[in-house]
Amino acid sequence: MRVMAQLAMVMNLDKCIGCHTCSVTCKQAWTNRSGTEYVWFNNVETRPGQGYPRTYEDQEKWRGGWVRDGKGRLRLRDGGRWKKLSRIFSNPKMPSIDDYYEPWTYDYENLTQAPLGEHMPVAAPRSLISGRPMKVEWSANWDDDLAGSPEILPDDPVLKKVSDKVKLELEETFMFYLPRICEHCLNPSCVASCPSGAMYKRSEDGIVLVDQDKCRGWRMCVSGCPYKKVYFNHKTGKAEKCTFCYPRVEVGLPTVCAETCVGRLRYIGLLFYDVDKVLAAASVENDTDLYEAQLDLLLDPRDPAVVEGARAEGISDEWIEAAQNSPVHALIKDCRVALPLHPEFRTMPMVWYVPPLSPVVDAVSRDGHDGEDVGNLFGALESLRIPVEYLAGLFTAGDTEVVGGVLRRLAAMRSYMRDINLGREPQAHIPEAVGMTEEEIYQMYRLLALAKYEERYVIPTAYAADGHRLEETATECALDFEGGPGMHGSGPFGEASGGPVPVAVETFHALRERQTTDEMSANASHPSRVNLLNWDGKGAPAGMFPERSDRR
Repeated sequence: MRVMAQLAMVMNLDKCIGCHTCSVTCKQAWTNRSGTEYVWFNNVETRPGQGYPRTYEDQEKWRGGWVRDGKGRLRLRDGGRWKKLSRIFSNPKMPSIDDYYEPWTYDYENLTQAPLGEHMPVAAPRSLISGRPMKVEWSANWDDDLAGSPEILPDDPVLKKVSDKVKLELEETFMFYLPRICEHCLNPSCVASCPSGAMYKRSEDGIVLVDQDKCRGWRMCVSGCPYKKVYFNHKTGKAEKCTFCYPRVEVGLPTVCAETCVGRLRYIGLLFYDVDKVLAAASVENDTDLYEAQLDLLLDPRDPAVVEGARAEGISDEWIEAAQNSPVHALIKDCRVALPLHPEFRTMPMVWYVPPLSPVVDAVSRDGHDGEDVGNLFGALESLRIPVEYLAGLFTAGDTEVVGGVLRRLAAMRSYMRDINLGREPQAHIPEAVGMTEEEIYQMYRLLALAKYEERYVIPTAYAADGHRLEETATECALDFEGGPGMHGSGPFGEASGGPVPVAVETFHALRERQTTDEMSANASHPSRVNLLNWDGKGAPAGMFPERSDRR
């Protein structure tokens, strides 16, 4: 057993409202630069739908991920080194700008510069790539809220694998949102596909990154990623991808998408896994066995043998404690309610999802029944094969039994806790029906429904936590400094990147202090002065506000 640590994320899909706040804030922080106009490290898809880029899940078309050959060995679906070498200067197995979308802006100047005339001037769309006038026909969330529509429905790769009953009754049955980032896989096919060795997986926390100095723009990583979460910057000639906001997590802060999530549906924590078993787990014969194989990889951080193995690999006690308190481990391994996205790609993804129960509840309630009653919910899960078949196509390679078990545990939690919240006597037989104790059901409820900030994000730090003693600089971008990944030419997205220096660690420590303390931290070294541009409302010096008068 060789213990390694992996930062992972779990998303509770029942809480996603499709507001796209995560996408916008990620865009502003990481891809607000020339050459990345079409790039969305985080995007939210409406399901059922085609996804972004369109039909990315169809690996017969895009050839991403791994396949198991006749001898039981893993092979890149897109071909080995000789096949890649034969088309290294022309790679046809890659989405075009039409599969993404041509980004645009509007000719706002025409509104102010147009001469006086009979008709009102308009701000016509112009391409951000060519600058020419264009017709807007598609975008990253063009099918937002259009699940089941005749235009979107036929091209959903998951729907093509499920029964006609699902397709026929889909439009009036269910819809949900699926937020996506890079999966930061344990067995990443993008890393294996890179001819120049620029793609790599960090040994300390498992985050998959691109070394911009080594990247030669071959774009084999784009083809090799089955989730199509590696993008090509046509300005720099380099590949780019989600960084799991490593400058933030290194100081214990959650990713930007998690920090700004309106529904509070994201959880970040540490997992321990046995790296020696990854290849065997990814090589199991049947696709439906991949979920259990991936679960078996994950180690119990409370096991003394695992703790000893972690220390032998140089993992600190702080990280061990973080793994023991990890909400991600609790949802994936203890509660068994989180599932990986498309395990059949055999990449061992590390972004997991709690499947939505709401479509089932809505279907029961629509028929005039109590949608929260455990008997009605259990009965619906047995008879209503929608959306279980579709969810199984997303999360368990088609195994409906696993998805049904997860939905039963979620239904049991909902019914059991409703009695408590309404002041009724709890029914002990409900947790027993799904193989859980009352305490386990309650702890799962606390995590999924009521978890506080520090319970949802248990992130160990990578550097000494002394940066909070420095005053936060309000006039500088947290990611904009020499050698950093800001919105300019240098950093991990430009030519001058790749240095081992931590990214603005002092600023991020100051930010963490400001976001997690109840006391005044803005301009803390000069408490007599307050800069209103960065004042967060936490404390105020004497005399800033007039004293309250008791006179009426």
